[in-house]
Amino acid sequence: MSDVAASEGLIDRALRRVTALWRDMAASVSGGEDEGVAAQMRACLDSRGGEVSARSRAAKLAQAYLSLDHAGRGEFLRVLAGFDSDHAAVAEAWDRVAAAAGTAERAAAKARLRRALEPPRLKLLTQFTAIPDGVKFLVDLRGEIMARMQDDPMLQALEGDLRTLLASWFDVGFLELRRIDWSSPASLLEKLVGYEAVHRIRTWRDLKNRLDSDRRCYAFFHPRMPEEPLIFVEVALVKGMADSVQRLLDEKAPVLDPKEADTAIFYSINNCQRGLDGISFGNFLIKRVVALLSDEFRNLKAFATLSPIPGFRRWLDARLEAGDATLLGEEEAAALRAAAPGDLALPAPAADGAVVAPPRPAGPETPAQTLRRVLARRFWARDEALAKALEPVLLRACARYLLAEQAGAGRKRARDPVAHFHLSNGARVERLNPRGDVSEKGYRESCTLMANYLYDPARIEDYHEEYVGEGKRAASSAVRRLAKGFV
Repeated sequence: MSDVAASEGLIDRALRRVTALWRDMAASVSGGEDEGVAAQMRACLDSRGGEVSARSRAAKLAQAYLSLDHAGRGEFLRVLAGFDSDHAAVAEAWDRVAAAAGTAERAAAKARLRRALEPPRLKLLTQFTAIPDGVKFLVDLRGEIMARMQDDPMLQALEGDLRTLLASWFDVGFLELRRIDWSSPASLLEKLVGYEAVHRIRTWRDLKNRLDSDRRCYAFFHPRMPEEPLIFVEVALVKGMADSVQRLLDEKAPVLDPKEADTAIFYSINNCQRGLDGISFGNFLIKRVVALLSDEFRNLKAFATLSPIPGFRRWLDARLEAGDATLLGEEEAAALRAAAPGDLALPAPAADGAVVAPPRPAGPETPAQTLRRVLARRFWARDEALAKALEPVLLRACARYLLAEQAGAGRKRARDPVAHFHLSNGARVERLNPRGDVSEKGYRESCTLMANYLYDPARIEDYHEEYVGEGKRAASSAVRRLAKGFV
């Protein structure tokens, strides 16, 4: 089964259904097919007629947007962004605030200023919520804006308005937590396949295995998007702390009685809606699921993740390119040279399929050059001797990366995005697992390492406050020892 094909087919069917609904609604308002977008927007703002007319005009505008090609949609968004606050009205309102004499007069002047600052496009955006699937339309609209706004200040302002609206509508108090299992509607299971981005679901058998009795999948839904998951998490009920995603997802592994499990492993969490990026509810999802599983299975003693470390290899390559002498010593480099002589090194494929090998040094290799060369050897983890020589070096470097490296100058947050997510949610770095992901992606992104982040219900809030407030990264003593000298 192709997850891409499944996702595209699902989107096409949903698009045909909703545009048919909008077409029927739009037919009740006047205006030719060639009516300009700006004119349609002004008609929506004029609010002529009653509620039915307003909904019909919004449906017609939405239908017009979806009928456009890529360039046409860009122009539509720029026209929409142009419905900004009236500069003269804002200036006049500001002058009244400055001239206000007393407290009451000043309060009234500020209220007028707030109204003057509110751009007409906010009213346009809000009108879409009255049509079928209008909220989903706005979520997707923001996703489109985000992909285009980098060099366009007007689109940035439009995105800010839409983000503010969506953040209020998608407050966690409005969301519904639902379990997804094999008996869930096929359309929902199909979406699960399409949205899974951490560990791709390859077949229906793979999907069924992830929804078996010793597995759980939970998702947040919004009342106005009842068929669209916002974010979902996949959980495995196991004995002990999982250290390999390939073993965890092995379809041939025996099914464990959930009552015999002592650990819940969160191994994949996926944001499904690009247009909701930056509107965080993933932390609430994990905490809610921990509470649910604690109530259902009293035998569970630990709640942890098996997480990728997507930025590690990129950071390590940069340090090796810079000749970082702190990564390994000459003795460790000699062990690597013995396990992988230079004439046996096999270059690894780059992301675009091209074969790239590091340049041969003119003289004797430095330790950093040796490590760089060895990491270019394809599937090095299959060589047991080489893996044993390499893994202590990688574990030490990865602990440093997770606990000491920062996202930017003066920023206390972890450099790795997954680490930042879990640390900010109140987890601690519990363990690093060599050969945790031996897929090509695992080699390419994290040198096969994966991390366990432990969610201790008794310490979640403490760890969260320490990380967010002070930048302190909670970690087990074993991981902290690995990063000794850097933290």
